[in-house]
Parts: sequence; structure tokens; C-alpha cells
Amino acid sequence: METLLNVLHIFGTLFLILVILLQTGKGAAMGSGLGAGSSQTMFGSAGAGNFLSKLTAGVAILFLVTSLSLAILSSKKDSKSVIGDISTTTETSPQEKKDPSPK
Repeated sequence: METLLNVLHIFGTLFLILVILLQTGKGAAMGSGLGAGSSQTMFGSAGAGNFLSKLTAGVAILFLVTSLSLAILSSKKDSKSVIGDISTTTETSPQEKKDPSPK
């Protein structure tokens, strides 16, 4: 289950980056007045705004759900130490073994 969520999270992240990079900025409309008006023809005459905005919102929701799910799953795991069981023994120094005399 956790592996599936990790795979979905990674693909969702990469797809979200791709979708965000495909969107045009707000200042791109100024370039259409100077002769670059045909740059939006790949997504039709309405442009890429509506379709890519909805796709970005959907992938962002998937990203948030997988992030929260992975956080909840990792918090419920038993934590294990990397070091393992270490037995600590306290040894007394030779000076402590002697009977301390009051000064």
C-alpha cells in the first residue's frame, strides 16, 4: 500500500511540474499583439487556460491526498533505531573505587 502511494506521489509530482510548465504566464497575452498570436493553436482557439487549469487542480489534489496519506502511514509505524540494542555498562574509575577522604 505504501509503495503504491509512493509511486503515485512521485508520478503526480512529476506530472504537476510538467503541467505547470506547460501553462502560459499572465504576460504572454502581450506577445500576441506583436504577432505571436498563433502560439495557442495547439489547445484550440480558447487557449490552454481552461483545460490546463482543471488538470493542474486535479493533480494538485492528488498530490495533497498522497502527501497526507504518506504522512499518516509513516506516523503509525513503529520506529526502529539504526544503532540497535546497545548495552551500556558504567565502569567506575580507579579513583572512585578508593574511599574518599574528607578534606
